[in-house]
Amino acid sequence: MPGNGFLVARTSFGELDISGYALVRYINQMPGQQTFTDHLGNEHQVDGRNDIFPHRAMIFLKGWLGTPKLVYNILFWTVNTTDQKGIFPTIGYQFSRKFSLYAGINGIPGTRSIMGSHPFWLGTDRVMTDEFFRPFFTYSVWAQGEAWPGFWYNVVVGNNNSALGVKAADLDRKFSYGASVWWMPTTHEFGPRGGYGDWEWHDKLATRFGVGYAMSPENRQTSATTGPSNNTTLRLADSLNLFDTDSLATGVTVQSADYQVVSVDAGIKLRGVFLQAELYNRWLDKFVADGPLPVTRIHDLGFYVQAAFFPIPKKLELYAATSQVYGDKAAGFSNSNEYLAGANYYPFDSRNYRVNLQVIDVNRSPVSSTFGYYVGGQKGTTVSMAASVFF
Repeated sequence: MPGNGFLVARTSFGELDISGYALVRYINQMPGQQTFTDHLGNEHQVDGRNDIFPHRAMIFLKGWLGTPKLVYNILFWTVNTTDQKGIFPTIGYQFSRKFSLYAGINGIPGTRSIMGSHPFWLGTDRVMTDEFFRPFFTYSVWAQGEAWPGFWYNVVVGNNNSALGVKAADLDRKFSYGASVWWMPTTHEFGPRGGYGDWEWHDKLATRFGVGYAMSPENRQTSATTGPSNNTTLRLADSLNLFDTDSLATGVTVQSADYQVVSVDAGIKLRGVFLQAELYNRWLDKFVADGPLPVTRIHDLGFYVQAAFFPIPKKLELYAATSQVYGDKAAGFSNSNEYLAGANYYPFDSRNYRVNLQVIDVNRSPVSSTFGYYVGGQKGTTVSMAASVFF
């Protein structure tokens, strides 16, 4: 979602504003060279990163056309660490505060971080458990609104779990679905964008309780029956890609599967203190493969807890978090966890500009995310330093 931005032009025909976000980051995943053993007993290399990148840049052209109710947003997006670029248009009609209808790119709303809070997180990217369980962003239509004061809903129908790098020819004829509801009973708000951390310094207790659900029938999203899969969003609890050969059985390739996730979250804010937890259940089933598989269903559990406070209001924020992933033991998977601590420094009177430092102790990361902080199978320490701007 864009920020407030700057007004470029406004006439009786419409309005054009420009908004942007940029992140420069150093990351060091240690030790740089190590190995891990997957649930089938195979050994894999772990290649830790040590690099500096202008990691992410986003430019938004946004406004309205004809009437302020007909809104548009054109996103120019790039992640330089993965050399990915895209242009994503969205258009919507805001009938009322209770109901708006949109079409374009949006997240399947199975988890809280998908619901537009970026970049107002404690770190500059998601914690490990969130990164493992979450759905992604796809081309879709969706409805959103505030049904009554403090109670919001979002319902999405899209093509698949992730649109990045996927051509229309790679898709099947099935759609993906998701829904989220969240209730803010005490103040009817949870800060700008529902973000994490209480930079705004709530004098009255702000609360939020939410439930999310996502379902996506996924395939390898490639015309080849063997070789690397283009679909990299679904990771097993030992970090293997579900659709890669040998992921569930030696010499066997999964061609398609269903993904479902249910999440429950709760958070509070009061006088610079922030606390939030989220619990996840994920199911992978309805496997179609080119050979026999030892399992018909995989059920993983996990949660995170994040907490923060401001020893210097609106200037210095300290935070800590833990993530826990419980792999399906009946399917042969183990557990993973992380513990992290970090700090944000806000040089100006705005939460839109900050310097971030974070240290993570990782034990068997179940996810590989060049977007984020993790490499699959890592046991060790990740240090990151970043500076970001948002307008």
